[in-house]
Amino acid sequence: MIQNLSHQNSVFSQFIAEIRDTEIQKDSMRFRKNLERIGEIFAYEISKTLVYETVETITPLGVAESRILSEQPVVATILRAGLPMHMGILNYFDKAQNAFVSAYRRHHKNNSFEIALEYVACPDLDGKVVILCDTMLASGSSIVLTCKALQSKGTPRHIHIVSAIASAQGIDHVKANLPSSNITLWCGAVDEELTAQAYIVPGLGDAGDLAFGDKL
Repeated sequence: MIQNLSHQNSVFSQFIAEIRDTEIQKDSMRFRKNLERIGEIFAYEISKTLVYETVETITPLGVAESRILSEQPVVATILRAGLPMHMGILNYFDKAQNAFVSAYRRHHKNNSFEIALEYVACPDLDGKVVILCDTMLASGSSIVLTCKALQSKGTPRHIHIVSAIASAQGIDHVKANLPSSNITLWCGAVDEELTAQAYIVPGLGDAGDLAFGDKL
């Protein structure tokens, strides 16, 4: 299932526009904050799909019935670009367990690359709802590899993949390589072009560098 929030008119679209804007991008703190706010909105939308139960809440004047989550999801991210969105999601699911995956592009001299995965820190995922966030879904290879790595830590009941900006090709790759029965893909925008080097156009550039500074 694909959920594209750009199909709705909301302030969410303003945050997407700002993370793309080359002038606003010069303020790395604002870039991170916008990604955090995007993560919060995704968390709110995903919360509508989760299971709730009725409990009694004691107030100063009596007892009220409240609807609360029956269980917390596991919030996962791909380091390092996914961290600001991860924090936004965690702001809403503040009792959630967390998972972190180190995946990156290992470039070769002929300008080709492969996705390398070096580290997974993760709780038991059996029967859990997992929210996996990464700012960009370009070729889709890192998301597919990460999902399979997480599934080695248990069998999630459902996986929500969250990406601020995705490419149409990356979405097709995810659909072709991951089961559709228990995965929902949430996107802030979908761009049609993916370059030979797997960069999204118009995209926004390198999200990790914009958020945390250039790397060697």
